[in-house]
Formats: sequence, C-alpha cells, structure tokens
Amino acid sequence: MKKILIVEDDAAIRTELKALLSNDGYEAAAIEDFTDVLGQILKAEPDMVLLDINIPKMNGEVLLKELRKETTLPVIMVTSRTSEVDEVLSMSYGADDYITKPYNPTILLLRIQALFRRFDYSGEVMTYRDLKVNPAKGILSKGEEELQLTKNEMLIFQMLLQKRNQIVSRDALMTDLWDNDEFINDNALTVNISRLRAKLKSFGFEDAIETRKKQGYILL
Repeated sequence: MKKILIVEDDAAIRTELKALLSNDGYEAAAIEDFTDVLGQILKAEPDMVLLDINIPKMNGEVLLKELRKETTLPVIMVTSRTSEVDEVLSMSYGADDYITKPYNPTILLLRIQALFRRFDYSGEVMTYRDLKVNPAKGILSKGEEELQLTKNEMLIFQMLLQKRNQIVSRDALMTDLWDNDEFINDNALTVNISRLRAKLKSFGFEDAIETRKKQGYILL
C-alpha cells in the first residue's frame, strides 16, 4: 500500500484529504505539528507528499527546496495560490505536479495515480556518450562522479535518449511526462528542461539538448 503524507495546516482539509486517500486505497498520514516538518517527512518515509505552500513556520516552497536536498520522492503542491509565478517557482524547486484549491477530488486522485505510474522505472541501464544512465536510481554517472536527476528530469532525458538525434516535440514530451493530455502543463516542461540543461552543463555536457524552434528538442 502506497503511503501519502499530507502537509496542510487547515484541519478540515487534512481530514478531507485523509478520507479521500484512504477510500482510494492509500495509507494516508498527516503532519499536524509544524515544528521541523522536514525532519518529520524524512522520518515518515512516505511514497508521496501533498504539500501546501502556505504552512506555518516555513513557506512550503522553501520546505520543498530543502526536501530536494535530501530526497527525490514525488511531491504534489496543493495550494490556494493561483499565480503562475508560484507554479513556476514550485516546479523550479522540484515539485512534480501542482494543483490549486478548490480541487476536483477525482482529478487529484488521477494525478496521484499518473505520478506513481511515471515513477515505476525499470532497472535498465543505458548509456549516453561516456555516461551511464540508471533510470531506476535517477542517476547519470561518469567514473566515480554521479549526477542526481529528479523523476521528471530523468523521464525527459530518457525520452530524448530513446529518440537521440531525432526532434521530440513539446507535445510528445508533455504527454509522456503527464501521462494524459488533460494534465499537460507547459510551464512545468519549460522549467524541467531548463533544470536538466543546467545539470548536464555542470557535468560537462553544455551542448547536450538543442532547441528547435516551433518543433521541439533534440538530444545530440
């Protein structure tokens, strides 16, 4: 049974989410004491976190940034904020999805299911130039050096690698990333591509991903 941890300061919403998740077959837990939330998340070892932006003591986006230093576990931001800036910022800090309140319970459950499906990696190890690509661990390695990618970054890299030297359209990437056209998010793709490029550049592969305007991306 997958364990989902709810980080939400509104007691009524916490109760609602716990009931929704439990009825759908998940083990639902919630944080109620907002002292050392990061430590509580790591100790709980959940399979996914539903994280509100507006939580006591620490902004949810700052918490997400700190969480990403420790783990790549799936995180969905659940928030009343509707600003595009907040969405882009959340994605840049490592959120895997973003949904606003009031949310449609069915849509939230579908997004959770889609996210878990995307994270079911095979153990196949591939290569790119002189890198070993391990999708299961989300790691690119070169000798003793390792580069950790988030789940979404690895999915994008995998798809580009599978079609290396071919143009992959934004639509194809978003469909693969979000599993269903209903969940396509253009901002999220742009942020994830930018983060992936920056990581590859830091590893010595500045020219790895080329943008073809109005067509898509190509892994060289």
